[in-house]
Amino acid sequence: MKPDSPATDGTLDEITRVFAEAHGLDISRYEEGFLRKTASKRMAATGAETLTDYTEKVAGDRAEAGMFFRALRINHSEFFRNPLTFAVIGQLVLPGLVKTKKESGGEIRVWSAGCASGQEAWSLAILLEELAGPVPYRIFATDLADPGFARLGVYGAEAVGNVRVRHLREFFSRQGESYSVVPRLRARVDFSAYDLLDRSSASPAASIYGGFDLILCCNLLFYYRQEARRHILDKVCHALSPSGYFVTGEVERAMVQGQNGLRAVISPAAVFEKTKVSL
Repeated sequence: MKPDSPATDGTLDEITRVFAEAHGLDISRYEEGFLRKTASKRMAATGAETLTDYTEKVAGDRAEAGMFFRALRINHSEFFRNPLTFAVIGQLVLPGLVKTKKESGGEIRVWSAGCASGQEAWSLAILLEELAGPVPYRIFATDLADPGFARLGVYGAEAVGNVRVRHLREFFSRQGESYSVVPRLRARVDFSAYDLLDRSSASPAASIYGGFDLILCCNLLFYYRQEARRHILDKVCHALSPSGYFVTGEVERAMVQGQNGLRAVISPAAVFEKTKVSL
């Protein structure tokens, strides 16, 4: 494969058109560099010399089109990923929400958007289980495809490396070389499929009405084109309750700062507070 072939041979517009017309798959939402990188990997895997060659292959090969489309899915996740972010969530954001709900009543509502394999949602559940006390809470965790693995809540020893020993003992049961999330955490997390770019809905169906106190959409925005990114930010800000919190990946902080009335809580953490109603 020519090393510069994705940039010089064929166009992303053409492969995007082929996916839409031949397979009914929309890849136009994804950021150009991410598409090129994915195309390069699939070209190497299939032996295609140029992007034009690969586009022709995809046009008549539904299996390869499916491989490419699945490669666009962002599946990486870790327990307590980004220590600074989780320190701010655990030491400032959640204690403040617990105090507010104790005074006003109601439950703490959290949305983990783009939950991948589920570690983020379970990390939040661990923190809330420790902090919330009598205050009820519910976490809605969504991904573009049905998050079946996340819902299963079973992880290998490597995957739980960031989990504190006391949390492992209290919130997981060991099954051979695997660790399974305990039932009381499972009862607090609802996993479902949801497309953040679905224009017919404002929030996951399971949440009924949105009104989230905290939304996490981490390490996902930079995979999308600016228009799609704008749509996602508009959606999550509308789904936030007044003075709710929005968390993104630390490398995405500049994309969010100042948008939709979001104000950074503590620099340089990518944790933002909603300060006004988004338009």
